[in-house]
Formats: sequence, structure tokens, C-alpha cells
Amino acid sequence: MHHALFCCLYASLAVTSVAFSQESTSSDNATQYVWPDLAPGETSRSHGETLPMRPQDNPPITRVEKIRRPTIAVFPATKNANGSAVVILPGGGFGRVVPDMEGSEAAKWLNELGVTCFVLNYRTNEVTPKDEPSWKRPLQDGQRAIRWVRANAAKWNLKQDKIGLLAFSAGGQVGSILITADEAAYDAIDDIDKQSFRPDFAMLVYPWRCYDKATDALLPQIKVSPKTPPTFTVHTSDDNSTSLGAVYLYADLKKNNVPAELHVYENGGHGYGTRDRKNSNIGTWTDRATDWLARKL
Repeated sequence: MHHALFCCLYASLAVTSVAFSQESTSSDNATQYVWPDLAPGETSRSHGETLPMRPQDNPPITRVEKIRRPTIAVFPATKNANGSAVVILPGGGFGRVVPDMEGSEAAKWLNELGVTCFVLNYRTNEVTPKDEPSWKRPLQDGQRAIRWVRANAAKWNLKQDKIGLLAFSAGGQVGSILITADEAAYDAIDDIDKQSFRPDFAMLVYPWRCYDKATDALLPQIKVSPKTPPTFTVHTSDDNSTSLGAVYLYADLKKNNVPAELHVYENGGHGYGTRDRKNSNIGTWTDRATDWLARKL
């Protein structure tokens, strides 16, 4: 599943700093704002800075840091649009966001299944106070993004009850908290916040450090309940961020009678997005997810 050409095209777009208000544009891949102005607790409107490409990354991998005003890139369905949507939270270790390998490339796969995708560049943590967890501001952005998509569903001919989440790595940690949260992580500011932030289904791909070794349990912020949406999870046994988080999450989903599917591959490491890895069959996870999605869309 190498999308080298698509990745390069997206990388060139990512460097462009042009942005449009959510009211003024509906063109493909157009940048949208999830917050009407400053995000909670912010004083800057920076969309972030794209780091230089690393020569060892082939296909290329885009990394964006210093994001203070989160944005969404819209990728409309390319085949047989079915009214479903997925908000994508890329990874990047909270200090960066990877909008292509863990964003637009996954969107291309889903677009061909009739799904419209919204890739979120959530806020990074360089100004996060020491007493604030790194996941908090991305969680606020993710909750707001899902509400924003629901509120604007008619604009893209979407069904409000077919809004899903796909989250990678650090985004997967955020996603694990988001799908199990009962309350928003920010105060409501407008009518968009009357919408539910809970996705109708979720896919978590190598969610990062969801297991707390000290307590031999999930992070305390991950609180599965019967209200948690159906969830598909992928990890690898040789991932140092540990697949135990995925296993414990699945166990809690099972205990709460939440429809769930878990795939732990023997190898493949971490940070592959939808790409293949040498000497691993991890690149086939999208086939498993495609089968699972066929029952959800």
C-alpha cells in the first residue's frame, strides 16, 4: 500500500499556509477551522510549521509542529458516497502531527469505501503547562471536530449517526479517552457544542501508551462503559508503546458488551499508518478494517 505519489502531493500542500473560514469554502481538501477563533487557552492562531523532510523517509513523511489553531483537511468520498464520515487523528508523539502517513493516506483508503474524511491537525504540546496532560488539548480539538462534522453534516451530505473516528499512535491515546468520555473537556461556546462528541464507531491503530505499568491497568482516563461505541483496534506485539493497552481496552469493551474487534500482529513495530512493513503482514490491517466497516457503514 505505498502511496508515494499521493504522499508527495499532500506534503507540498501541507507547506502552504493558506486557510479559509469554515463558512467560505467547500472545495476538496480545503482547510477548515473547528474553533471560531482562538482555541481554549490559546493566544496564538498559528497553523503550525512543517519540518524539513527526512531523507530516510521513503515514501516521505510530513511532520507539523507548533500548532496553536487546529485545522481540518476535508477529503470527500471518491466512490459511492454512503453518507458516512471519519474524523482522523494522526500520531506524532504530541509534539508533532503527521498529516499524511497517518492522515491523508488513510483518507484515500476510506474515500474509496464511500467515506468522507476529515484529517485533524490538533494542537501540539510545546506550550502545554507541566501540570496539564499532553492529551488534554488534542482531546478538546477531537471532541470539537466530531461535533463540528455533525453540525455541518448537510454540507457534505453526511448522516449524523454515521460519524466515526480513526486515530493513530498519540492520536490513538486521545481517541481511547475520547470514545470513553462522558463529558466534554471544554466549556460549550456555541450551537455546535450541542452536538454529541461521541463517534458512532472507532478505529484505534497502535494507540500509544494506553497501558499503565505501575497499576497494570489502562490509563485512568480511559473509562469504558456500555455507551462506548463499537471499536476496532490494531497493534503489534513488538511495539514498545505496548499492545497491552489494546488488549486491556478490548477486555473492558467485552466486559461492557460493546461490539469490538482486536488484531495484534506479531511484528511491524510502530508508526506504519496504512503502509507495508518489510517482513511483516501489518500492511493488511486495512483489509480487516474494511471487512469490519462493511457492518458499520
